[in-house]
Amino acid sequence: MHRDDTAQAAAARGWTLLVPLKPLALAKSRLVPAAGRELRSGLALAFAQDTVAAALGCPAVEDVVIVTDDPHAGAELAALGARIVPDAPGAGLNAALEHGEAVVRPERPGAPVAALNADLPALRPAELARVLDAARAHRRAFLADAAGIGTTLLAASGGAALAPAFGGASRARHLRSGAVEITLSGVDSVRRDVDTGADLAAALALGVGPHTLRTSAASPA
Repeated sequence: MHRDDTAQAAAARGWTLLVPLKPLALAKSRLVPAAGRELRSGLALAFAQDTVAAALGCPAVEDVVIVTDDPHAGAELAALGARIVPDAPGAGLNAALEHGEAVVRPERPGAPVAALNADLPALRPAELARVLDAARAHRRAFLADAAGIGTTLLAASGGAALAPAFGGASRARHLRSGAVEITLSGVDSVRRDVDTGADLAAALALGVGPHTLRTSAASPA
């Protein structure tokens, strides 16, 4: 195999992660009782920063693409090394993911793609690598959240479409769609999304990244 072919094959093995992010003014409304209205958007950004930093530190990840229309969040996440794709549809989470997938697929044909939540502030690169390694054995696979109701990661390899069905009870929808559930133990940081004050407390107990730690220190909760 020629050197160029080897490089292309190595790149094809690396994952592209799509991370959708609402405008910060609209994000994480369920955190208001615990954090207050002023701090809520700051926490949403901090969660995304720690998620992206950990994802970029994962050896299985080739690139991280943020789908957002928030200019401030986009600038902060681009500074970490993520690529920003505007949320052209502006029609919610799943439409944003489908749009992001349509943008990245032609750039790396055949490369595996995964959708990852933006609110995983305790994310560990090694745990993410284990989940992605398990996902590679299936055309479509997903990881349920800590509550066992939602989804924190949906992966597609072998040229399969993501077909995202995030929101609410997405675990059941992804199962019905034919995606295989990843049932690894010891990957709590990839399951721990944060929507409420109780979720944030659980993430803090796991050990969050520096952005969330600094921002949460200002929380009245």
